[in-house]
This record gives sequence, structure tokens and C-alpha cells, in this order.
Amino acid sequence: MIVWINGAFGAGKSTTARELIELIPNSTLFDPEVIGGALPYLLPPKRLAEVGDFQDLPIWRRLVIDTAAAMLAELGGTLVVPMTLLRQEYRDEIFGGLAARRIAVRHILLAPAETILRERIAGREVPPDLPDGELRQRQWAYDHIEPYRAALASWLTADAHPVDTGALTPYETAVRIAEAVSSGAVAPCDIVQTPEPTAETLAAGVLLFDEQDRVLLVDPTYKPGWEFPGGVVEPGEAPARAGMREVAEETGIRLADVPRLLVVDWERPVPPGFGGLRLLFDGGRLDSAETGRLLLPGPELRDWRFVTEREAAELLPPVRFERLRWALRARERGAALYLEDGVPLGWDLV
Repeated sequence: MIVWINGAFGAGKSTTARELIELIPNSTLFDPEVIGGALPYLLPPKRLAEVGDFQDLPIWRRLVIDTAAAMLAELGGTLVVPMTLLRQEYRDEIFGGLAARRIAVRHILLAPAETILRERIAGREVPPDLPDGELRQRQWAYDHIEPYRAALASWLTADAHPVDTGALTPYETAVRIAEAVSSGAVAPCDIVQTPEPTAETLAAGVLLFDEQDRVLLVDPTYKPGWEFPGGVVEPGEAPARAGMREVAEETGIRLADVPRLLVVDWERPVPPGFGGLRLLFDGGRLDSAETGRLLLPGPELRDWRFVTEREAAELLPPVRFERLRWALRARERGAALYLEDGVPLGWDLV
């Protein structure tokens, strides 16, 4: 398993983690900062300059998942990971990737009072050979107090097991964590396990509309980015029925009729992805009563919303938006459409 120690910058995650591996048998420290330190050797400076935080780079999040899984496969036991995660979608992506590898994550939050946190930041030691290091490191920590406060108010405290470290030493904090983990007080994170594909996949999505003809998009917890309700078709399952099943599982809406096919889109394999066929079906229009029965976000969904086509362009990746755009045209014309990577073929578009 993994014990993930979260908290604001300056909360004492690294020192607590070093104490914790002495208390949990067969445990190893993995600091994802080393992944960030390696990125200048892996990516061109232009790409690095596009982001202000290496967590915003998809390669960092993927390497954290892959490295943690490789270390556990090599060493077994428990991995202790001290790392601040303040964006819920990044937490979901990383923890979901680990869950897909059947790796349980116990999520711990070090939560001293903000006044104590600021005192610790002010007194933090900085390497003397780092030019302007004291100013830059402390300012970085101060700048992230507000995002930390926002995460606390929205999702972090409900997701993680909090430990108030205001009056505790790192060793005392580690003892509290070790006891909570061993006693079962810290349960594995409730996140959907979706194994990564090992070959091309067939996936079915269903478009659902409200009374204003806006389309429903969902924000899955188990992968980054907005999507249509739907998922991978299981072996021996009819694609339309798979779409209906996924809609019921994700939203609570049970479609009475088999939805009509709108689009068949062949997605080109782009490593590390395998691509495959993506089908979109027309699930019809939901009235206000049906819309009111949509499930609140849970283990599978972080959020959902009805959007216009223009709003969808800002939420969906380009190929996925093109798939939606042509599905809407097919719905208007009453004829299914064949696409390759979001580009229609064999259809009179005039």
C-alpha cells in the first residue's frame, strides 16, 4: 500500500515521512520531488517554461504513478509518499492510476493551524548555496497557502485523514499516523479502479440533453478531463447496452429505450494509448424531473453539467470535441456518421 502524506508547503511532510518509515515495517520513502528534479533532463526548456509548477505537466503525474508502482513491485511493503496535492483532479488522476494497478492509498493530511504554518515557513532552513533561495522558497510556500485554504474548504478534509500537528513533533506525528494506519482508522481511498488498456478498446458514450438542448458532460474521478457519460464495452457486451449501463452507473439515469447511433469514430493509437473505436449514441432529452434525479458527484464522477456546444469546446480535448460536434450534426440530420480521429469521411457535408 501507499501512505500519502499531504498538507501545505511547510507542514512538515518530509520530516514526518522520514520518521514514519522507521515505525512501519518494510516501508520505503518515495519523494516525488525527485521526479520534478529529473524533468529538466527529460523535457526541453520551452516545455518547462509553459508551466509554473511541474505538477501541471502530465508527464510528472504519470511518472509518479509509474515510479510508485515500480518501487512497490521491486520492494513490496509500504511506500511513504510526502507530497502536496491541492488540485482534486490531480489527486484523482494519481490515486486513480494507482488504484488501476490495485495499489491501495491511505491519504493523510497534516493540518496545523495557519498561524503555526506561517511560523514554520518563516523559520524554515534554506540551503546557503542556493541564490536567493530563502526568499524564493519561502515566498513559494506563502503563495500556496491560499490554494491550500481553498482545497480545505472544498474537498481535502472530506477526502483525507487529518492530523493536527500544531503541538506535535515530527516523531509524534509519525506515531499518530502509524497507529491510525495499523488500526484501520485510515481507510483506503474510495476511487474507481479502471485498469489501463493493453490493446485497442471499444468505448460507447451516450449524449443526454436537457430541455434547453444542452448536452450533459461529466468529469470522471478516474481520469483527467471532461467526458460524455459512457465507458469501455466489456467482452460479449453490445455497445449500445454498454452505454446504457454506464449511464445508469455514473448518473443514476436508466434509459428505457436503446439509444440511436450517431457517430463511429476511429481513434488513432498514440503511445502510450492504444486507441480504438469510439461510439456516440443519442440518449434523448431529459425533462426537469429526470434531470433532478441525476446523482450527485460520487466515486465515479467529480462533477457534471449541461453545456452548449460552445461551452463544450472549452472543456473537451480537441478530438473529443470534434466527435461531439459531428455527433450533433448527425443528430440534426438523422443519419449516423463515420469519423477517423474526429474527421468525417464518406458523408456529403454540403
